[in-house]
Amino acid sequence: MMRLQKKLVGYLLAAILVGPVSAQVSHIGIRPLAPNVIMPQSRARAFAPDRRGAIEITEINVLIDILEGTATTTIELRLHNTSNRRQEAELIVPVPDGAVVRGFAYDGPKGEITAEVLPKDEARRIYQQLVSKIRDPALVEFVGYNLIRSSVFPVEARGKQKVRLTYEHLLEVDGNRADYILPRTESLEYAVPWKVTANIKAKRPISTVYSASHKLDVKRVSNREMTVKIATDAVAEPGPFRLSYLMQENGVTASMFAYPDEKVGGGYFLLLAGLPAEPPKTGDSPAIKRELTLVIDRSGSMRNEKIAQVKEAALQIIAGLKKGEAFNIIIYSNTVECFSKKPVIKTKRTEEAARAYIEGITATGGTNIHDALLKALSQKPTEGMLPIVLFLTDGLPTVGQTSEVAIRNVVIKSNPYNRRVFTFGVGVDVNAPLLERIANESRAKAEFVLPKEDVEVKIGRVFKRLTGPILADAELEVEGKDGRPAIGRTRDIIPDRLPDLFEGDQLILLGQYVGKEPITFKISGNYLGSKRTFQFKFKFDKAHVRNGFVPRLWASRKIAELIDAVRQMGADPAASKDDPKVKELVDEIVRLSTEFGILTEYTAFLAREGTDLADRVEVLYEAGSMLESRAMRRRSGLGAVSQSLNIQPQMAQKSLNYGNVFFNERMERVSVTTVQQINDRAYYRRGNRWVDSRLVEKEDEIKPKRVIEFGSKEFIELAEQLARENRQGSIALSGDILLLVDGEPVLVRNLN
Repeated sequence: MMRLQKKLVGYLLAAILVGPVSAQVSHIGIRPLAPNVIMPQSRARAFAPDRRGAIEITEINVLIDILEGTATTTIELRLHNTSNRRQEAELIVPVPDGAVVRGFAYDGPKGEITAEVLPKDEARRIYQQLVSKIRDPALVEFVGYNLIRSSVFPVEARGKQKVRLTYEHLLEVDGNRADYILPRTESLEYAVPWKVTANIKAKRPISTVYSASHKLDVKRVSNREMTVKIATDAVAEPGPFRLSYLMQENGVTASMFAYPDEKVGGGYFLLLAGLPAEPPKTGDSPAIKRELTLVIDRSGSMRNEKIAQVKEAALQIIAGLKKGEAFNIIIYSNTVECFSKKPVIKTKRTEEAARAYIEGITATGGTNIHDALLKALSQKPTEGMLPIVLFLTDGLPTVGQTSEVAIRNVVIKSNPYNRRVFTFGVGVDVNAPLLERIANESRAKAEFVLPKEDVEVKIGRVFKRLTGPILADAELEVEGKDGRPAIGRTRDIIPDRLPDLFEGDQLILLGQYVGKEPITFKISGNYLGSKRTFQFKFKFDKAHVRNGFVPRLWASRKIAELIDAVRQMGADPAASKDDPKVKELVDEIVRLSTEFGILTEYTAFLAREGTDLADRVEVLYEAGSMLESRAMRRRSGLGAVSQSLNIQPQMAQKSLNYGNVFFNERMERVSVTTVQQINDRAYYRRGNRWVDSRLVEKEDEIKPKRVIEFGSKEFIELAEQLARENRQGSIALSGDILLLVDGEPVLVRNLN
């Protein structure tokens, strides 16, 4: 640690004494703020108090290089002076503890440029200056952080300039896990996209990388090097960028994030588990071989392009199976036909026969889903292989047994060999809830191919994901410190049944824990062809409210499970919102949605202006009506498929969804902006006021114990108090804020 600290100090001295070619970096004293203050993490605009034109941020690119627990972060800003005069810009950047400047430079006219890391006391004074001068509550969102302060002059009139700031700090390490955080606002008003790339290098193999905040695109360069990017469709998502990676141990590697909550008797946990970077193989085949059955709908509606794409996908899948793996092909319309009575081992001879069989498939007749599914599940399995079914249909059942309940029960009651059934709904004329249930009941997933999407590409993508089975038939046990079952120590673990894990997969379990004593998670299953058990002992002494993403992700998955349960009840035409079982589910959906600010297409009305959340009867009636008319009654069509495309990802959600984004029944992307999630808190917009979700149902009855004016000493003190819990963003919203502080309602009068 001392050597690394000396190394960081050396970097800082080098930057101060030498600096980059284009600029010099030096310490600066306390001085007045410049006319333009830019905090890229907080606002999409710069500030010009004289209102004569501002310097704006047009683009932000971030490069993070992580080497053995040390992160070097380079933030590149593109600035635009919108005024007709030369201006000075001041950059204020919140950074983690221990950060040191390694470089600060800009492209453009040469001029004086300075930078420094301010300790927290000085940073506090800067925050007070900012609040009093700029009069924007958003600036308090980073109270509690150290600051890097810099000055850039000049920025020419109507000119553009690129500024690069580089700082270095040590990552927080918890056992085999290292965590990186890039501070950014949680406000939905933030609009500037951040393009973030992280390169991770380590001496030991890296098991997996994970972000609770943003969807990632991950590329494994080698077993000790990975490159991750915020996915293209997530660059505009707000919130701090969180990145964690696990160093590989023997077999499955795991770590835990914990959040304390007295209401549940302990708190919430997120267990993250990863696989080996390079799992061992046996010859040309994985240690767990696959037995793959392709079930192809060849009904009349599959004619022309659909059947051509499916046939091409089938040919590629057979070619992609490893030597020694097994396969079969089942085709169905009015009747069901098989390539073989049972799966065959892939050889040159069987592959050639399969190609001829596939090329001869034609489309005609109706859709006998029941018998095709029954045939696929009743085959005698190939010993020692993981049995997988890829089941495809483009329509509703029209031949044979057509009852949704009867078809669903085939998987529930007539799957003696535990085959995984991955379903593909081609087009929107399918029973979407049925295909979901078939997949979910068999440890698989449902996929939907929308009109104009390529069936071949979608099926091929799923097949590629099923490469290299590592852990199958996994089971979870939880033990106490005495090695006995930890009865009552955990509850509501999601998912309740562990999925199979393939190459590159990671396992994320979310649940509640009770008590504070350590517990041991045991994961057992078929690991690379042999029975293995992996044990992970976790303490809860590091549980912290800063891990607010943990209960929020748990609640989101729980809401999705409850919605799915209501949706599956719609298989019975007689079921309705008045059924006591449905009412119980609706009540819990509304409770969790309100508390956590997690809204879906069925509960978005909770954030609608004019909705009286105190009128519980009316709220439950509206939620029940929405769930009945949509989730229960719409079994096919675009409206049904869009619901599946919302529910399926939510049931397996890994990262936050600040904007409560979902698809409506016309497949249009919708976002709810009148609910704001701040760490573990949620706030509802009510006129010119944001109201804490814990108070929103009784807002009209509440009289605040304290009224705090924006910018006052009490305001700053409250910001610092909330910062210790990573909740300072609660008073950074525009408009008045009614929130609960230490059990008492407090009204913060902010600027509009």
